[in-house]
Formats: sequence, C-alpha cells, structure tokens
Amino acid sequence: MPTEQALKHVVTFADEHGIRPYAQVVVGSHWERELSDHGWSINTAHPKGAESAVLHSPLGTGSATAVVDTEPPEGWLELAVGGRVTAAQRHVLTSGPNVGFASVNRDDRIVGIARGCLIDDWLHIAVVEVLPDYRRQGIATALLGGLDLWATGATTRLLQVATDNHPAWDLYRHHGYRESHRYRYWLPPQP
Repeated sequence: MPTEQALKHVVTFADEHGIRPYAQVVVGSHWERELSDHGWSINTAHPKGAESAVLHSPLGTGSATAVVDTEPPEGWLELAVGGRVTAAQRHVLTSGPNVGFASVNRDDRIVGIARGCLIDDWLHIAVVEVLPDYRRQGIATALLGGLDLWATGATTRLLQVATDNHPAWDLYRHHGYRESHRYRYWLPPQP
C-alpha cells in the first residue's frame, strides 16, 4: 500500500474511533522522512515526551513487596491516567493475553503502579507510575520486582521510557536495562 494511502487509513481509523491520529516511528528510519514528506510532524506536546526509547534486560530475580493482580485494583486505573478513566483508556490498559497489574500501597492507598503483559517469553512493562510524595523510596524497584516474580516463563523484560526522564533512566540502568531503539510520535497535518 502506498504511504499516502496508509496515512489516510490511519487518520480515518482514528476519526472513526474518536481518538487522535498519530504514528509511532523509529528514529532514523526511512519512515520519518516519509511522514515528513507527507506533512506530518513530531508531536512535541506528547504528555510523555516527543521521543522515547525501548529498553530491555534479562528478567530479574524479583521480590514480593508489590502485589500483582489479574484485574486492576481500585484506584489503579485512575493513577495510570491521572484522573477520570475513559472507556478507551480502560480498554487499552486492561486488554492483552496475560496482563498483571502491580501495585504498592502505603498509608491506605495505592502509591505506585506498573502494568505487565506476558507474551511468549517477554515481559512487557508499561505505566510505571509512583505518586510524587513517594518517589525515591524503592517503590518503582518493588513494582519491577513484583512483575518479575509474576512473569512465570519470561526470560526478557522490556519497557519504554521518555528520553528526557532522567530519574527513570537511572533506575532502569541500575536494573540492567539497555537501549534497543528510539521512536517518536508523529501527527498528521492540521486540516
């Protein structure tokens, strides 16, 4: 399918589903030039940053200080999205073949969360979030460790992190993660 036609399909699909159209494109790939040539631009206003990296590492030994549930516990989704949860957000966060919802509770509430999805021997980690007042207390490490224990059969874990999120990079490097590649979110031209 020609690029122009494919990009039109992306926009049409997004319009039909009430979501914002965008493309997630590997940095330095020929697709960046293709999108630019068709008037698309990098989404510099993306809430998690304009550029992200995919990191991977061998599965860790894990620890049992985080709880991992098969359904998101009360408050998990709200922390994940930063407020009221839409049906689309709920669908994206709860869909998958084998999903685990890690959480750490302190002071009678959820203060840290992470989502794991086990696909073959890969543990895909996403939505690592710790409330600001609870950061730098080992909660993110506990979340990662809990998912490592939960992910029976996994040998490798991977996650995405914004390239400008330096505290997260430090955490992930400490746990043996290495960069695979980077990508950017691209938006279509405004009509």
